[in-house]
Amino acid sequence: MTRIVIAEDSAILREGLAQLLLDRGHDVVATVGNAAEMLVAVDELTPDVVVVDIRMPPTCTDEGLVAAVSLRRSHPGIGVLVFSQWVETRYATELLAVNPEGVGYLLKDRVADIAEFDAAVRRVATGGTALDPEVVRQLMGNRGASALDRLTPREREVLALMAEGHSNNGLAQSLSITERAVEKHVSAIFTKLDLAPSHAHHRRVLAVVTYLNS
Repeated sequence: MTRIVIAEDSAILREGLAQLLLDRGHDVVATVGNAAEMLVAVDELTPDVVVVDIRMPPTCTDEGLVAAVSLRRSHPGIGVLVFSQWVETRYATELLAVNPEGVGYLLKDRVADIAEFDAAVRRVATGGTALDPEVVRQLMGNRGASALDRLTPREREVLALMAEGHSNNGLAQSLSITERAVEKHVSAIFTKLDLAPSHAHHRRVLAVVTYLNS
């Protein structure tokens, strides 16, 4: 049974989500209306996954997503499923940068199937990912998963390990090659995926996002 904390400022949506998940066999251990209460609930209850909106009190801007990034750093074993009307690319990239495993980002207006939402919650709770294609599109711009076809088998192997969260040193040890060789492979991956240096996005994260959605 998946233990869930729901953080949503709309009382109707919050309780509706809770009932929906309860009906499908989950254990909703807490429902809260702001990011601060979410962090307290997580510390006290240690859920498997948190379903969190982006815009919550007091300013209703990005408190939820900022808290989600903080949560991933302090509790890396807890899944985070962002469920919002908005795409915030800066914090979405940071959320994935912490560790892409156990992260989801779905858009409320685009979830038309309850079974799809239920599957996403279960997937994120067990360390998988659930990313709306529109979120990926905005993160990646014009780059698509088809760009992976440009990679060599070794480069795809490197990218797969990157998606598991390995550092360059970890990649070198896993593949029994030098860190210099790893750096060359990573550089080639960035080039082939058209990931030029950018202040707006972390290239390593964008490469992983492409891989996860291929």
